[in-house]
Amino acid sequence: MAENLKAHADARPDVPALVDERGETSWARLDERVNRLIHVLRRAGLEAGSTVAILSGNTREYFEVFCACAHASLIAVPINWHFAAEEVTYVLENSDAAALLASEQFGELAAEAAAGLRLGLRAVFGDGPAPAGFEHYEEQLASVPAHEPDEQGQGGVMFYTSGTTGRPKGVRRRGALGAPLEPLRARAQGFGAMLGIPRGGVTLLCGPIYHSAQWAFSMFPLELGSTIVSRHRFDPAETLALIDRHRVTNVHLVPIQFVRLLRLDSATQAAFDGSSLVQVLHGAAPCPPEIKRRMIEWWGPVITEYYGGTEGAVISLISARDWLERPTSLGRPLPMVEVRVIGDDGKPCPSGVSGQLYIKNVMAADFEYHKDATKTASVHREPGLFTMGDVGMIDEDGYLHLTDRKIDMIISGGVNIYPAEIERVLGDHPAVADVAVFGIPDEEYGEQVKAAIVPRDPSGGSDELAAELIAYCRKRLAGYKAPKSIDFEERLPRQETGKLYKRLLRDRYWKSPRPSA
Repeated sequence: MAENLKAHADARPDVPALVDERGETSWARLDERVNRLIHVLRRAGLEAGSTVAILSGNTREYFEVFCACAHASLIAVPINWHFAAEEVTYVLENSDAAALLASEQFGELAAEAAAGLRLGLRAVFGDGPAPAGFEHYEEQLASVPAHEPDEQGQGGVMFYTSGTTGRPKGVRRRGALGAPLEPLRARAQGFGAMLGIPRGGVTLLCGPIYHSAQWAFSMFPLELGSTIVSRHRFDPAETLALIDRHRVTNVHLVPIQFVRLLRLDSATQAAFDGSSLVQVLHGAAPCPPEIKRRMIEWWGPVITEYYGGTEGAVISLISARDWLERPTSLGRPLPMVEVRVIGDDGKPCPSGVSGQLYIKNVMAADFEYHKDATKTASVHREPGLFTMGDVGMIDEDGYLHLTDRKIDMIISGGVNIYPAEIERVLGDHPAVADVAVFGIPDEEYGEQVKAAIVPRDPSGGSDELAAELIAYCRKRLAGYKAPKSIDFEERLPRQETGKLYKRLLRDRYWKSPRPSA
């Protein structure tokens, strides 16, 4: 058996481990399929440390891939399914992917992105015809034995986050690859206890699992014996129905999902029971205080906010009761996390004084940006002590407060968007002389992408050019990164050195300070 699935497969072989729109997979069946997938990957030539890319919606097969990599010393690389083919190709090449597994929904995108690349395995989930060069996933599993693989060891996962230099960066944990699996089980148990996730519960996944938070808040519960109920798309009414139907105990949501739940009609809201819920975790973006208050009034004190990131994992937690008393706080740092507040002079800041936040998790391995030693060094103050670019302070009671976020990053609907990536694309357009991209308020998503453009032809700014530039972005980037609107400027506010005063552009739209927590 796959070692970390053994206890659950032995104790509850016929209980569903995974549920999606297409069916269920029992614990015993999951264990068997993970064994087979490990054999398939090894037959394709993958060795310890090889990377397996996945381009898929939230499917049961996605969890099989994660489990196989975790047991076979392989690195799983989830790819954002919003990406354009060029972006997918970049991740495949940068991660040195040795295999690409895709759902049939994104099969053509996978085939286009992988054209010309050398991959040991290309396989597609689903019953439809496989794209050119791809095998059927089920046929591959059926072609190998189901016996327990030998030499099982810890694998890992590398998430690609949009980089400030214009290209996504792979965030990779140092160490642990190939290590015994017992520490991973212990880590899952500690993570579950820390977050109040019950063993053997039911987890609802209703956000994209290519995101590190959605991965953590579903994979660790799976390790604890939780049934995972997943949906590819979030539907607020269906979410309520799924929670009641499956007696869901825990779920991770982002603020935009809160907003959409609160917009449901009163009859739908009143019909929701929700008594099975034990823990509702939320984070990934600032939550408007009134939205959070309304959710707590509706769902009760089961709502817990966390602060963290792909690089730093979970850093702090705050319960509903604590938040109602301290609505600007993100809670106290976890016991295993050290947070240092460092001023511009490089010295520690006293309580109540803001500075750059540096994080150290004494229980977790340090991280690096894949193939980018310079970027890795730039965010580290010392080994294991790093910054995610946020500014904040710790009050006299030890509670953490953010006072600013990464200077340029846009957070739209819980998704991090880095302007440099969009600026790189727009800057390649022949009609663009200069460009700045930034976030402006959006009632639903929190922020939306705005571009300020200096056209090469001073009289060329027009609605037609704006539409052309937005379409140009959509062909080269994920759709959510494309500007929603464009302003044409005579010049951008730059220093003589070329440094852009982007705040002068942003401040036109922000009548009050940007949300800080």
